[in-house]
Amino acid sequence: MPLPIEDYALVGDRHTAALVGKDGSIDWLCLPRFDSPACFAALLGDETNGRWLLGPRDEARVTRRYVGRTSLLETTFTTDTGSVTLLDVMPTGDGRADVVRRVTGVSGTVRMRHEWIVRCDYGKVRPWVTRRRLAGVEVIVAVAGPDQLMLRGPRLPHAVDGRHQDEFDVSEGEQLTFATTWHESWRGLPEPIGWDERIEATRVEQEEWASLCSDDLPYADHVIRSLVTLRMMTLVETGGIVAAPTTSLPEDFGGERNWDYRYCWLRDAALTLESLLAAGFTEEAREWRGWLLRAVAGDPGDLQIMYAVDGSRDLAERTLDHLPGYADSRPVRIGNGAAGQRQADVLGEVMVALDEARAAGIHEDRHTWSLQRALVEELAEHWQEPDHGLWEIRGPQRHFTHSRVMVWVAFDRAVRAVEVHGHEGPVERWRELRDQVREEVLEKGFDPARGTFTQHYDTTEVDASLLMIPLVGFLPGDDERVLGTIRAIEEDLVRDGFLLRYRTETGVDGLAGDEHPFLACSFWMVSAYAAAGRTDDAHALMTRLCELPNDVGLLAEEYDVAGQRMAGNFPQAFSHLALVQAALRLHQL
Repeated sequence: MPLPIEDYALVGDRHTAALVGKDGSIDWLCLPRFDSPACFAALLGDETNGRWLLGPRDEARVTRRYVGRTSLLETTFTTDTGSVTLLDVMPTGDGRADVVRRVTGVSGTVRMRHEWIVRCDYGKVRPWVTRRRLAGVEVIVAVAGPDQLMLRGPRLPHAVDGRHQDEFDVSEGEQLTFATTWHESWRGLPEPIGWDERIEATRVEQEEWASLCSDDLPYADHVIRSLVTLRMMTLVETGGIVAAPTTSLPEDFGGERNWDYRYCWLRDAALTLESLLAAGFTEEAREWRGWLLRAVAGDPGDLQIMYAVDGSRDLAERTLDHLPGYADSRPVRIGNGAAGQRQADVLGEVMVALDEARAAGIHEDRHTWSLQRALVEELAEHWQEPDHGLWEIRGPQRHFTHSRVMVWVAFDRAVRAVEVHGHEGPVERWRELRDQVREEVLEKGFDPARGTFTQHYDTTEVDASLLMIPLVGFLPGDDERVLGTIRAIEEDLVRDGFLLRYRTETGVDGLAGDEHPFLACSFWMVSAYAAAGRTDDAHALMTRLCELPNDVGLLAEEYDVAGQRMAGNFPQAFSHLALVQAALRLHQL
């Protein structure tokens, strides 16, 4: 059975990433890219769907840490007979896809268990496995279709009933290094290279990058770990960031709220750009902006809310019925049908990020501005249409208040581009549309009887996305309508001290089941409290939220307070982005 979600850590090479459990098992890995089929898929089934276990045979006490401010994971296992450390790293920098695992004896002697089970195509296809010799050294090679995985190391496991397994002792001072390398099956076996040099080069490069972030920020350790994690989830060549490296980790255990998050949402890309700029990472922000502009290029009417990490658009959703799902949560999905949804807020998020990039002095030529202008003009023709909203509602389209506010934002930032930054555009028309949207939101999206904005125009329900109203400048944080909205959200959406997105029992999302507090929303509340002048409440909530990351600082999408466990895909970019933005807003107080 897979471990609790919070018992996993992430290692990655900025092409893909692996989930490593506290037991030393890699239970999820897609190779060679985040959205490639998984070759270790035990996370959504069991060991027969593929895993790579390297851990103590006997019961052990476990402590874990990332080495400094890097993605190198060090796990210490302490048994009754001794202790060992396991270093997990996916070296970066030369285009190879390697997972390196180094066991070092610390004290006494520990009996280790080694199990290598490759199952391609999301745990479905059993490869053809052979033992070969490469540069005079024996290796194990697994081949299935386009995939070839090779295991090398000083002591290789033995074939036993469709898997490879072994047990061996590690004593104080001993060190054994194993590596799994992916390669296209039609190519020759990849040549061995020096692991010491690659591990050290990876560590140095990541430490140097993280050192650019200021230590003066509030909650600095959480901010830096979040930024390192976000970078780990970014395709190095394109700057595209995946929402999470996993698919179908449930929002509702045993239910149907299981989605594939291994893609790039425009919203996440925009928020990442904002966070990097605010944290001082101008060059990285430039890379994210490049991905953003390439992804949205084309006919403005074809704008999608999400893309693959390389910017491609075909994300057709289907189910994998051979996998039982995490905690029996079905269906297991790959692809994401929400890619075809209309979400009117997305362009507003994009325009905010590009406005901040302009303010930070990132050069913008006439071609990038003409693309933005075309997108705003497309919005001007269709802004009155309903949409699916921020939360990818699979029920009917509606006039969601948050979406309408972000339409206002899109026109507002377009006006700023002309008035402040000197670009050309029909600014009078955009001003008129901006004012028209504002009047509509204040009239139709506000409930005067309760003194709160509403989830959409046809309800009195509230939604955590309404907390963005002061954060994007639609109204001041101390406006009575904002304060009333915060109170209504506190009354309706707080569960065990944290925020739900909305009340699922209304049926607005067209899905069965419930969900847990959504972590990004709770971080938004921190920012909303700060904007409203409730500084003590902001810090109190932020402190509680910063107790939720697991032992290595990672957050999932949601948190089950009653069960004291994480829920949803993991680690979740949206949660870490919201943490960074909340800390930065507190820094401004």
